[in-house]
Amino acid sequence: MRKPQSWFRIQAKAEQDEDAPSSADVYIYEEIGERWYGGGVGAKTFASQIDELDVDTIHLYLNSPGGAAWDGITIMNSLRRHKARIEVTVDGLAASAASVIAMAGDHITMNRGSQLMIHDAWGFAQGDAQTMAGTADLLSKLSDSIADTYAARAGQERTHWRDLMKAETWYTAEEAVTAGLADEWADAPAAQAAFDLSKLGFAYAGRQHAPAPRLEAPELPSSSEPGDPNRKENVVAYDDLKAGLRERLGVTDAAADDTQLLAAVDEALDEQASNDSRAVPEGAIVVDATAFAELQSAAAEGREARKEQIRSKHEGIVNEAVKEGRIAPAARDGWLASIEKDEQGITTLLNSLPKNTIPVAELGHSAGDKTTDEALYASAWGEEAGA
Repeated sequence: MRKPQSWFRIQAKAEQDEDAPSSADVYIYEEIGERWYGGGVGAKTFASQIDELDVDTIHLYLNSPGGAAWDGITIMNSLRRHKARIEVTVDGLAASAASVIAMAGDHITMNRGSQLMIHDAWGFAQGDAQTMAGTADLLSKLSDSIADTYAARAGQERTHWRDLMKAETWYTAEEAVTAGLADEWADAPAAQAAFDLSKLGFAYAGRQHAPAPRLEAPELPSSSEPGDPNRKENVVAYDDLKAGLRERLGVTDAAADDTQLLAAVDEALDEQASNDSRAVPEGAIVVDATAFAELQSAAAEGREARKEQIRSKHEGIVNEAVKEGRIAPAARDGWLASIEKDEQGITTLLNSLPKNTIPVAELGHSAGDKTTDEALYASAWGEEAGA
């Protein structure tokens, strides 16, 4: 008889106000994929329970060393498919397949002391050379799919993430945010659950034993500015756009990247131009009316996605200025209107304004309050350290 799955808990919150948004807490504090000996978070069980949640927000708390890659991808997509906003918090560790699940978040928070790890997919095979080669090819394609989830979140090309995955890259909370894999790190109590990483076959037993990750400025498909970050609906819309282009261009490779799709567009246009025997003025091409209409539709979708990207970026910059006390909340709409006309100039102006000009915290505390240095020291070492 299997033991109760206390580490896998889904709990809907009772709201005091009937009109208040509803939410549910979901905890994954175990390996990904059901184990024959008991335990593990199975994709089928998880997806069926998630689908039953009729809430506006899902708070997902992660502390997992990973596990079955396909289960991780399935769990991620079941969360992305849900109507609720997904708030992911990495309480301790999000490694391997668990890091893939984290990418489902509309907002990803790394708690104090938490870590995130990415690596290539593993697998086992027994048989002849053809069987081994087939397994290697399958693992490579699976790793490409996983790399695409990181790229959709943080930007950069698939090859960038594959290089990091092959090296088994570990991130601290701050490093994960810098890399674009998370949105913020929080000063919260560290998770109690822990795993013996030396027994899991990883190249490194945690971030403290691993080399520093290669961090580059992310090239995001949607905004990573302060405020509302990469939104799930934007990523889904971008995926739908790519799928539509593949269908119209006859591209059968579901993993084709932007460069390959653009090359297919160029090829299709070249073929149509060469097959038309009529004289065509230099600098002009002849395109089938239906294909041209479809390309126009796809371009319009791309423009809308770009507008949403820019809008998210502007909101993030202005919201950060409000948060830092540079401008008053009441002036937010006016600044948004201005930044739409002159992004660079208004951004420079906002950054030049002194912080805390507009109070954003309680005023009037007694002289016994901690200084900034004391608060930073206490957050790192505890209240009684150094007493």
